Amino acid sequence: MNKVSSAFQSQPLPLKNIAINDSYWTPYVELVKNTVIPYQWDALNDAIPDAEPSRAIRNFRIAAGLEEGEFHGFVFQDTDLYKWLEAVGFSLSTSPDPDLTKIADEAIDLIAAAQDEDGYINTYFMVAAPDKRLTNLHDCHEFYTAGHLIEAAVAYYEGTGKTKLLDVAKKFADFICLTYGPEPGQIRGYDGHQEIELALIKLYQVTGDTKYLDLSSFFIDERGQKPSFFREEWERRGRKSFWTGDVVQKHFPSLEYWQAHKPVREQEVAVGHAVRAVYMYTAMADLAILNGDQELLNACKRLWNNIVHKQMYVNGSIGSTHHGEAFTFDYDLPNDTNYSETCASIGLIFFARRMLQAEMKGEYADVMERALYNTVTAGIAEDGKHYFYVNPMEVWPEASKGNPGKHHVKAVRQKWYGCACCPPNVARLLSSLGSYIFTSSEDTLYTHLYIGNETQVVLGSSKATIELTSELPWKGLASLQIQAVEGDGIFTLAVRVPSWSQDTSFSVNGEEITAEIRDGYAYFKRTWKQGDQLSIHFDMQARRLYSHSNVRANAGRVALQRGPLVYCLEEMDNVSPLTSVRLPADAEIREVTGIWNDEVVFLEMDGIRQEEDTEHKDTLYSTAPPKQEAQRLLAVPYTLWGNRTPGEMQVWIREQS
Repeated sequence: MNKVSSAFQSQPLPLKNIAINDSYWTPYVELVKNTVIPYQWDALNDAIPDAEPSRAIRNFRIAAGLEEGEFHGFVFQDTDLYKWLEAVGFSLSTSPDPDLTKIADEAIDLIAAAQDEDGYINTYFMVAAPDKRLTNLHDCHEFYTAGHLIEAAVAYYEGTGKTKLLDVAKKFADFICLTYGPEPGQIRGYDGHQEIELALIKLYQVTGDTKYLDLSSFFIDERGQKPSFFREEWERRGRKSFWTGDVVQKHFPSLEYWQAHKPVREQEVAVGHAVRAVYMYTAMADLAILNGDQELLNACKRLWNNIVHKQMYVNGSIGSTHHGEAFTFDYDLPNDTNYSETCASIGLIFFARRMLQAEMKGEYADVMERALYNTVTAGIAEDGKHYFYVNPMEVWPEASKGNPGKHHVKAVRQKWYGCACCPPNVARLLSSLGSYIFTSSEDTLYTHLYIGNETQVVLGSSKATIELTSELPWKGLASLQIQAVEGDGIFTLAVRVPSWSQDTSFSVNGEEITAEIRDGYAYFKRTWKQGDQLSIHFDMQARRLYSHSNVRANAGRVALQRGPLVYCLEEMDNVSPLTSVRLPADAEIREVTGIWNDEVVFLEMDGIRQEEDTEHKDTLYSTAPPKQEAQRLLAVPYTLWGNRTPGEMQVWIREQS
């Protein structure tokens, strides 16, 4: 096996070591802690009026024998509670809270009470179908659910030091290790929804037990091998699917949907369900690093390049169709029917962070930033109590109501979902935000995201306290100041040069300095002393973005970006229909503040509105060309859309030469 070079490998800093203090991001972190986590606890307990019920807590109570009743929800309903607990673990890591700890501990007691003696736990199969467990991994998400239990357990242990949930997760993982694998008497199988693969790696990292790492490797390498485990399992079930009941299927489903059509090391194109794909790619990257597996890393690079350069939306979202929440084919990026699930962008962030650990390349952090600043935060309302599952590029509310092909596109965020994977996923990402800012190698601190914080880090023979301040995304200035240093102070600060900043400059202690730039990072090695400050000045000029000519949906259209933020038009600031407006190719783009609040930067332009002649306004087709009128256009950051008056929205604007 070709080994991965260790020269550019780095590790994230412990979450406890990073105290976020940022004018843009602190409100998000506080929103999750003070509003989102309590709100989602109420949702899990069915206490949100007029919202779809969860019944997650009630399912566990029934499984534990504390009350009678029937299972409610999806077969993977347990994961809503697990992701909520993971978010709690991250939050408690940086902000201890005895009241929240008490609530979480009681939930953990409930989970432990429900667990079977052999370690198995899944409330659907324990309550509704005890004779069917582990008979349909293809459809039923049993290891996906187990993976979220493991991730919650690791986060809660690292955040609180408590081991009860970790013991539950280990007991279940041990059961799976005994049952599945390459040895005689074991089942050579894997789950239909990847998740446990990356979770087992976290369990290995916190316990040091290599059997968890080995099982993750087995699941990854077994996937796509012949004969197909999924097909054999399907035959044993009488060619029936969990989702269609007793209907006998004539044809076996395409394995591409489950990324099981060929061994993962041979895969070159991202296909199938987008969330499953990026969760798997995340585990592949982890394994490539931990096992020094260059072949696996090369597969990750191929898949990354296909996603980012041929199948990713401008806001960092992925999954262009609601049919299977999936990738389709290269350059197929429709604007008004795309799926772009919030969870998929979160998974893309996971994948990007792992690729940064394997090699220091600015593109990985650029994509991580793009998805974070745009899609992930667009998935949650300013009040913390409403969520988008789908993140469209274009919204026409009437079409969402009247066109069955667009029912998945919502013009307003929802209180909750029956399939509520996205809301707690946003909570766990934002509560762990600090772990995405930096990674470090032996003597280098890499800054990937410019989010204000104070951190402690050991670099070479030095221990340093470093304060990162940032005025992004509204102003183009960030700095790293050495607050304290112990040891010789000889280390390197490496900072990302964002692809959106065409003219980035640097200064140390006020003196402009020329940087050594490699693969999107500027490197500064010196003897650092207390009070030293490295400043980064970004070019924040608003720019027009154009798609590859093969992206047919965007032919003749332009998008706007300023700093890390992609912009969009909303009906309330402009005119309806938004499809009637044009942006002249030479129109000036002006920055405007004071509309939302004093910080938010809008973009203002002199555009054109096309209207039918009044004589033909009620005529469906006419030979009379539309009239052109001047129209002021105002664009808002995409992440903030849908927080005011509901209406139309579009990212890609027709351009007029």
